[in-house]
Amino acid sequence: MTQDDLIAQARTWLAEDPDSETREELAKLIEAGETDELAARFAGTLQFGTAGLRGELGAGPMRMNRSVVIRAAAGLAAYLKAKGQEGGLVVIGYDARYKSADFARDTAAVMTGAGLRAALLPRPLPTPVLAYAIRHLGAVAGVEVTASHNPPRDNGYKVYLGDGSQIVPPADAEIAAEIDAVRSLNDVPRPEGGWETLGDEVLEAYLARTDAVLTPGGPRSVRTVYTAMHGVGKDVLTAAFARAGFPPPALVAEQAEPDPAFPTVAFPNPEEPGAMDLAFEAARAVDPDIVIANDPDADRCAVAVPDAAVEGGWRMLRGDEVGSLLAAHLVHKGARGVFAESIVSSSLLGRIAEAAGVGHEETLTGFKWIARVDGLRYGYEEALGYCVDPEGVRDKDGITAALLVAELASELKEQDRTLTDLLDDLAVAHGLHATDQLSVRVEDLSVIADAMSALRERPPVHLADLTVTSAEDLTKGTESLPPTDGLRYYLEGEHKARVIVRPSGTEPKLKCYLEVVVPVADASELATARAKGAEILAAIKRDLSAAAGL
Repeated sequence: MTQDDLIAQARTWLAEDPDSETREELAKLIEAGETDELAARFAGTLQFGTAGLRGELGAGPMRMNRSVVIRAAAGLAAYLKAKGQEGGLVVIGYDARYKSADFARDTAAVMTGAGLRAALLPRPLPTPVLAYAIRHLGAVAGVEVTASHNPPRDNGYKVYLGDGSQIVPPADAEIAAEIDAVRSLNDVPRPEGGWETLGDEVLEAYLARTDAVLTPGGPRSVRTVYTAMHGVGKDVLTAAFARAGFPPPALVAEQAEPDPAFPTVAFPNPEEPGAMDLAFEAARAVDPDIVIANDPDADRCAVAVPDAAVEGGWRMLRGDEVGSLLAAHLVHKGARGVFAESIVSSSLLGRIAEAAGVGHEETLTGFKWIARVDGLRYGYEEALGYCVDPEGVRDKDGITAALLVAELASELKEQDRTLTDLLDDLAVAHGLHATDQLSVRVEDLSVIADAMSALRERPPVHLADLTVTSAEDLTKGTESLPPTDGLRYYLEGEHKARVIVRPSGTEPKLKCYLEVVVPVADASELATARAKGAEILAAIKRDLSAAAGL
């Protein structure tokens, strides 16, 4: 594209932009002749990723803005009408990020103008409330405006179909084609009204449903510290805890209310270093049994436990640990059906399922795949996502997961035991499944592409002095998995070491998932097993970094 073509394209975009903020931003870039920045913003269009769109706020087709959202909504509307859903209901939710309410209203206007019915949730609410509302209201689709745990300057557009689960191929490509067919925003009718703004009835129905995950009359004694991470989880989680009869959680006041600037954290993700510091500070003051955190749209749930061996006295459990605890708890409660997980999650779930005589399935990464498993009773992903009530919410749900964790911790407390004790029991029964992650955040996406190319062209022969016995390129798919951009390695020896490498679908990150299994004869061997697992994981991480050129 020549410089003149670039400026002409930017001026065309500017003439249609309905947002005064991004119009001003783009006009300044044009006036200042910022061709490098303009080239970045007009290098293409945001593409559907894990479940829809996600990107940095700003002007231009490679940023999240009202123009991009209106086009996305128009494409979704055209797709739904092509599938015979004319007049169907589209329910729209949103979080408290910058521009979320604007994007939600634009979506409602586009759906109404296209001859569909639109209903907005009454205010910023957790993503699982939207996922619940789709099936509860009999909608043909749903949209959640959220960037989940991404940085403050990001926003996103998550799309669900009428089954209440996120879009998967070929729907994503078909919607993208309809988006591409939108030539001008002037061709998209956007009435000033005509959609419905829902009251609290859907939220009340969701809260009533949360009770279903708990055993009636069970213990409710656990004391918690809770952080909403500046997101929308606080009111819904505390209401759910109150309905269930748990003691009110002690709130991390600095992070309790929605704030799109996320002022106390570098990244509003409980997994990121430092994000839980204020919660641990509160825990040291309050001395609870557990700490619970949601991410900003409250579809993920983090759990921390007292641990005298770590600095500060509190330890965040890995997603795989919480996933295994919830699985064991559901087995104890008599749950039947299929227990599912993504391929990057711990193989311990399969051991628990096999021992309990319940089904087990692995899927590609993302709840859009987990939620579609036939007969699903429980699904989890190592990135703090848990689906404990698939009949209510066919997606990860940080509220119901928190309730189930609180119930389990209460039951153990009645026995003078802890979540850590149950993890020890699982290690003795099934082997210590030690997991870790090598996660590299990049500014330049070519770093990720180069690392994947290096591993494909020169696959490692040894990792941690263990021979790589199997190297799979998942772009070709397997007997049980559709194609995806990923690599999977199995290593020799009794530790059943496994490595999976993939680009993140939601963030500029390369993610490498590591697991080793250390046999444990009895509880006296646990400390030694943990040290051995950590040693092997560290060596794999070191050698994998070198092989990928990181």
